[in-house]
Amino acid sequence: MKNIITIQHTQSMHHTNGMIGSWTDWELTDFGKEQADNIGRKLSAEMIEKKFVMYSSDLLRAKQTAEIIGKHLEITPIFRKELRERNLGSAVGKSAKWLHENQKPFFDNIDHKCLDDVETRRDVWNRLKPFFQEIMEIPEENIIIVSHGDTLSVFNAIWLLLDVEALNYIDIFGAAGGVSFFYENEGGKRMIKRLSDMSYTIK
Repeated sequence: MKNIITIQHTQSMHHTNGMIGSWTDWELTDFGKEQADNIGRKLSAEMIEKKFVMYSSDLLRAKQTAEIIGKHLEITPIFRKELRERNLGSAVGKSAKWLHENQKPFFDNIDHKCLDDVETRRDVWNRLKPFFQEIMEIPEENIIIVSHGDTLSVFNAIWLLLDVEALNYIDIFGAAGGVSFFYENEGGKRMIKRLSDMSYTIK
């Protein structure tokens, strides 16, 4: 059995300043810190009888989200590069306007590269899949994962036993601060109980 909670990092500076997120180390805004604090407080009230292990992306906005939530749950996050957002290569550190003006024509498929040096969505899948298999095999049943929007959309597809090619036709995205609940029963059936629940970010 597995109880997995995924949390998309809360509001970051790049959500407000027109810059690219990706592998840039943006901090949380004050509002994002407040959102993370609310998530931690509410989860700690709900999870009194359960002990969790927490994994987080090592990018700053996810680290800060995980650390704030972890204090409430008395958990020290384990930081993993596999949980980073998609790498946008030479667009990292630049504005969304710059990317719009310099990217290649857009094709909505998992192998598309908007620039020559970016990760594709297939690359993210291949990066994330071994981590996913690892957490499904460890003895700990209760797991929290703090990551990023595009990465967690890939996680959602992997959880549902979809093939990577399915990402050419579907997407399962959340929102910044969204909390999702996944459950695998003793028979191995996987369920999504709640997806990107934003109520946790509210005081």
